[in-house]
Amino acid sequence: MDQKVYPMTLEGKEKLEAELEDLKVNKRKEIIERIKIARSFGDLSENSEYESAKDEQAFVEGRISNLENMIRFAEIIDDRHVASDEVTLGRKITFMELPDGDEESYTIVGSAEADPMEFKISNDSPIAQALLGKKIGDKVTIETPGGSFDVEITKVEQAL
Repeated sequence: MDQKVYPMTLEGKEKLEAELEDLKVNKRKEIIERIKIARSFGDLSENSEYESAKDEQAFVEGRISNLENMIRFAEIIDDRHVASDEVTLGRKITFMELPDGDEESYTIVGSAEADPMEFKISNDSPIAQALLGKKIGDKVTIETPGGSFDVEITKVEQAL
């Protein structure tokens, strides 16, 4: 079975590594201490503090495992050999919706580092899939679950 590769920017990989380090060095210790304290309360069968700490421990260990996997199989995207006006991973894209002219900007990143609150969208998203490989001035129809819309790419810049 082929292992999934996680395309990402160098900045994205470094953020994942920092999160992993924090979970391993700090969060694990905090949870172990909470479990010790909860055990001191006695009967574990009706100990909500103990159950809560064990649940958090399971979540954190799962996140650690996921992060280790994403980092191990990270593929750092190097776009230095791609035309500066071409849409690719790690670039900030500005497009104008047609015909109304509203502009939107997104940075296209790997799925492991996507964060809609920071306008970082996954390369697997419908918007990114429609834009990847296109250039400034190209008109594109973007198909999303909410419907389709036409855009014109107005700016492509190095984001990270």
